[in-house]
Amino acid sequence: MTELYKTHLDNGIYDIQDGKYESGINHINKSLELKNDWEIPYFYRGVAYQAMQDYDEAMIDYTKALQLNPKMTDAYYNKAYITLSRKDIENPDIKAAVCDLEKAIELDNKFIDALYAMACAQKKLENYDAAIEYLDKLLEIEPDAVNAKALKKLILQKYL
Repeated sequence: MTELYKTHLDNGIYDIQDGKYESGINHINKSLELKNDWEIPYFYRGVAYQAMQDYDEAMIDYTKALQLNPKMTDAYYNKAYITLSRKDIENPDIKAAVCDLEKAIELDNKFIDALYAMACAQKKLENYDAAIEYLDKLLEIEPDAVNAKALKKLILQKYL
């Protein structure tokens, strides 16, 4: 049973990485029927749902992955990314995204994508000084980060 679970999981991850999302989800569902107490299948199924723009299902899976492993940095980031980038929700919960990003950054203080997303979230909340702080942290790690430099320049010129 353990080998079959792992085979389905591996095939699902491979399919998802290859862009075959529905097939990947089917494999992962089969693996979860055999073993459902590990965060990895939920995370990868969330990745597939996110790629298919089924954001509600992705959020459910990322949340389940975090229940099983609260140190799963990428799941926090992906949840926040979905919240910040959704166009189908009129008033996304930016503060919830900030909480997820805070956790991701707490777990990995050099997580460049999370730092950038946090700066964007702070900008949306009109916390411009905080946005600059996150951009400065990012630029310390990656001095050539073009998007971070551009966002910092925009905030400094337009809002501060």
